[in-house]
Amino acid sequence: MTIKLLAVGKTDDKDLKKLIDQYVKRLKHYCKFKIEIIPDIKKSKKMDENLQKQKEGELILAKTQASDILVLLDENGKNFSSVGFSTWLQKQMNTGMKQLIFVIGGPYGFSDEVYQRANQKISLSKMTFSHQMVRLFFTEQIYRAFTILKNEPYHHQ
Repeated sequence: MTIKLLAVGKTDDKDLKKLIDQYVKRLKHYCKFKIEIIPDIKKSKKMDENLQKQKEGELILAKTQASDILVLLDENGKNFSSVGFSTWLQKQMNTGMKQLIFVIGGPYGFSDEVYQRANQKISLSKMTFSHQMVRLFFTEQIYRAFTILKNEPYHHQ
């Protein structure tokens, strides 16, 4: 199974990118993991938020196949503990799916079409984080989930 993190907009901060890359490198020991960036919409400052969500949604959906499991990182999604998330991830891997895609949307969230296509929504927190920070937090949580599943000493109860 491949796990993909699909994110709208690039990571500008070089230090943050370096930390994300560190977890991506660590994840290679456990799974096929990749981050794919959807470029920011051009001239989005002149668009209303619904049009921007619509255009971003079209780009997100173009990166998915019908057989993919699509999980949105959304403030209204299900909350997990790290152990609970690792259990959920194991269940997904047990289904034999080819690709599990997690999506970080743009600044206004997701279009209705993306919500309709999604298989699930997960929330990292009730707090709001920058989209760039979410990439780091979520990549670390994927890594943590695998270390929990392998009973490695990274996570402490």
